Amino acid sequence: MSDYVRKGLIDYVPWNQPRRELLRPPHKYRPESAKFENRTTHQDDYTMKCLVTTESCKPSVKAKICNIPLEDLTNYKMSYVPHPVEKRFVKEAEKYIPCDIPFENLTTHKESYRGLLGEAAKSLKPPDKVPVHDIPFSDITEIQEKYQAWPTPRIVPKAPVVYVPPEEKMDLLTTVQTHYKHRKGSPAITCRPVPSIIKSGRFQSSTTSKDDFKQWAAVNTKPIRPVPHLNLPVEPLDCQTTTKICYVPHPPTITENYKPAWVGPRRNIPVEGQTTYSISFTPKDLGRCPASYINPPGYIFEEVDTTGHKIYRSISQTAPRQSSSLSIHDVEKPGQKELQVSS
Repeated sequence: MSDYVRKGLIDYVPWNQPRRELLRPPHKYRPESAKFENRTTHQDDYTMKCLVTTESCKPSVKAKICNIPLEDLTNYKMSYVPHPVEKRFVKEAEKYIPCDIPFENLTTHKESYRGLLGEAAKSLKPPDKVPVHDIPFSDITEIQEKYQAWPTPRIVPKAPVVYVPPEEKMDLLTTVQTHYKHRKGSPAITCRPVPSIIKSGRFQSSTTSKDDFKQWAAVNTKPIRPVPHLNLPVEPLDCQTTTKICYVPHPPTITENYKPAWVGPRRNIPVEGQTTYSISFTPKDLGRCPASYINPPGYIFEEVDTTGHKIYRSISQTAPRQSSSLSIHDVEKPGQKELQVSS
């Protein structure tokens, strides 16, 4: 615990003072006994405004009466001159005359490409190799050789027990019937009072609710409507806004273009073949992998693991190898490295 917390616990001790009463105003609200008018403030303050009647400036439609009959003559009827239609020329079909020369069943392919006699095509199929030995094919697999069936004991079935019915007679009595017997006693008497039944010739339809809660004689009061203080203008709205009256259009400001002018197509300057990689790169000597040696220099053969890899230990390492993995300090030392070579 800090010094500030200890100082606060010692110096600032809660005072034992009596609880002060709340300065609450007296509750004097009493709901009115009169019936609610169902009027809101919006209905009282905002009266319904009348619509502005506008006069229509559209000219009245008057029917034009004309006694002159409609002329059905057009420019086409007046200017068109009918021309006589010439007779249609019909070409006569030529008569078919069969050819007297017999048809030669020779084509360009038959005349130019004659069949030449040549050697028959040889088969390139490899010869069938006859097996040297007549040993039959073994159909036994590796799984059949390694995984043999376990010898299971033979299950001897037991003879069923012969049912022997009991000679005694069953009593058919349950535990409840045996231990819990019916006791002889009278039923419990109810303590509810007997209602008094009023018998009369006529049915009384009056209930407790009808007797106690009588209907009140309420009179509908007239709503108190406020006097409208807003004087509506007689003239129609001019539909002018502050923007339309006060706005002054300004010409747009044309900005200058600072783009440099085009000099022309670039000349064919050869690209320099030097890059940052070719300048700063220093080739390193590729050393031979120690796994390529039969006996790697600087390592001593230790053992062969379960996967068949040969594990070599560095000569400079003096600490014995533990069963667990190497620690962080052992990994950082370059001299303590293991070499695995697949056999």
